[in-house]
Amino acid sequence: MQQNETPPLKAWLLLLLLAMIWGSSFILIKKGLIAFRPDQLAALRIASAGFVLLPFLMRRFKTVQRHHWPKLISVGLVGSFIPAFLFAFAQTQLPSGVTGVLNTFTPLATLLIGVLVFHQIVAVQQWVGVLIGLAGTVILITANANGEFQFNAYALLIIVATICYGINLNLIKHHIPDLGALTITGVSLFLVAPPALIYLLFATTFVEQLGSQPDAYFSLTAVLILGVVGTAMALVIFNTVVKMTDTTFTSSVTYLIPIVALILGIIDGEPFLVEHALGMAAILTGVFIANRRARKPRVAPTA
Repeated sequence: MQQNETPPLKAWLLLLLLAMIWGSSFILIKKGLIAFRPDQLAALRIASAGFVLLPFLMRRFKTVQRHHWPKLISVGLVGSFIPAFLFAFAQTQLPSGVTGVLNTFTPLATLLIGVLVFHQIVAVQQWVGVLIGLAGTVILITANANGEFQFNAYALLIIVATICYGINLNLIKHHIPDLGALTITGVSLFLVAPPALIYLLFATTFVEQLGSQPDAYFSLTAVLILGVVGTAMALVIFNTVVKMTDTTFTSSVTYLIPIVALILGIIDGEPFLVEHALGMAAILTGVFIANRRARKPRVAPTA
């Protein structure tokens, strides 16, 4: 799709479905952490996501050329493996709804990566959006239940994860234009699934916990849904939308993700503070301002 074209209806419908799936991911992480450590949860999530798509990939491996492999490994690491661990550790100290709100920094991170790495020139209005979004992020990182501002380092893990997503978005769009969405998703996840499974089975007490933890199978179900639906299926949809539209439109799924995440968090008994509302409003305002002018970017010439 050309940058100044309107996204098709199919792209919007896929974006809504993606928001529902990913908006539910944070509460699933919360339930997975009941019985498992964050590293176990992340490893199980990646392993289940990587192996569930394997039956659909047998013929697609033939389409992958030698120059694709380093890029697909990068997609697997930056787009899935590293963020899975970052989110799991962050949610040991953050409510699922707040985590969903912080995830809205993704479009701004995507824009910044596009400028710094891919030489995209943006308007002043977009920089204003980035600054407003950063202000909202600071509010969320420092808000606490006492109404005071106190730095929460765990929130920075989510910001690092959104930067990973921004790198991944631009990598798929600019460097892997000749592979399909299922191939990119399935192969990249499969490449990182074996080390995740080996770590889970041999470097942790996962198997023993299944037999000893009273809520182990409840948490196991939540993480498997997270891996199969929230990671594998969602990334196929996500990469499909990237191919159909542009990176800023696709990353704007985070407009809707926090709404789903916050509703589910409140239903599950999580507090929602005034600071959370202010931070979310600032981030979404920043994303909106930055996204308004993103349909007609100018690319600086490269040598």
